[in-house]
Amino acid sequence: MPDVVIRLERDVQDEFDGEEKSMPERNTPPFRADHVGSLLRPPELARAREQHAAGELTSERLREVEDAAIRDAVTMQQAVGLRSATDGEFRRGSWHMDFIYQLDGVTKSQDDALTVQFRNLEGVLEFTPAALRVDGRIGLSKTIFGDDFRYLASVAQTTPKQTIPSPSMVHYRGGRAAIDQTVYPDLEEFWADLSAAYAAEVRGLHELGCTYLQLDDTSLAYLNDPRQRAMIAEQGGDPDNQHLRNIAALNAALARRPDGMTVTTHMCRGNFRSSWVAEGGYEYVAEALFTQLDVDGFFLEYDDERSGGFEPLRFVPADKLVVLGLVTTKRGQLESKDELKRRIEQASRYVDPDQLCLSPQCGFSSTSEGNDLSRDEQAAKLELIVETATEVWG
Repeated sequence: MPDVVIRLERDVQDEFDGEEKSMPERNTPPFRADHVGSLLRPPELARAREQHAAGELTSERLREVEDAAIRDAVTMQQAVGLRSATDGEFRRGSWHMDFIYQLDGVTKSQDDALTVQFRNLEGVLEFTPAALRVDGRIGLSKTIFGDDFRYLASVAQTTPKQTIPSPSMVHYRGGRAAIDQTVYPDLEEFWADLSAAYAAEVRGLHELGCTYLQLDDTSLAYLNDPRQRAMIAEQGGDPDNQHLRNIAALNAALARRPDGMTVTTHMCRGNFRSSWVAEGGYEYVAEALFTQLDVDGFFLEYDDERSGGFEPLRFVPADKLVVLGLVTTKRGQLESKDELKRRIEQASRYVDPDQLCLSPQCGFSSTSEGNDLSRDEQAAKLELIVETATEVWG
């Protein structure tokens, strides 16, 4: 075994044996105890959204209900000890499409043939997701979620964290077929416009005071699954290099990001009603992902065997943070602290423990339906993360 691994194992074992070996406190994000973003919608918010959709509730009244729900959610996050707060994505129906549809050049599309198979322990759950069509030049006319961030910042006493989908998500599901060839005969022009729109969004959020931005990306985790790469090939894409194209688009969007803004990315393999889409460890994309993607930290799904082992973390550079998503959001059963500590120790064999943090594996409610657990169980899991992180890192 290499000397460096022996040293890390000995250092981590000393810490877990209770010796005086504390690590520096993290005063900037990502924090030792953090979370992905979405939270289970309270019943009163779900009812209000249904009434609004039926024309029985005004937009102004809906926003008042959302405001109240977000205040309560922020209070809960602060009460369990988290140092960042999100709005729970309470104003969205889904984690990505509410953002993507606000980009210039993107319109809603109905594609009944586009069926995604989610899987869980009981079997297969078929879902027809919202589709899109790029029928104009991609651009940004306003800072998307700008008003939402203003409100979050006004009620959060901790660091307000804004989440948005990554540029990859505008392309991944529909591929070339969803992009009008008369608008973009050269696909590189599409990527250039997309990255420029995202760069403008990053600047706009920073001007509103955002210092913690997370870009959510399923594609970089999905592409570890051979079935997903086969799907890309069937669409006429390049499955061997799609992750490189996605990384390049995100890097272009972040090339001139403002000083003082921490940017992370979160990757998962699907999260809808406690089900998932893809499986497989990070090995296929790991070297390019960790060494080329210009973000400050990686939120990684690691709650069960679907995510593979920690070996891909050997590629993580010394100046990057890894937030281990060891606590599942797909069920309410609470994890064991001892098991979480054991898995943190295992990860520490491949990356310095000072580069590690702890979080849930994904959001609790990537869509408005939410996962199969209660709000009390959700709070208990977040509290467990804070307590475990405190005991591990001090």
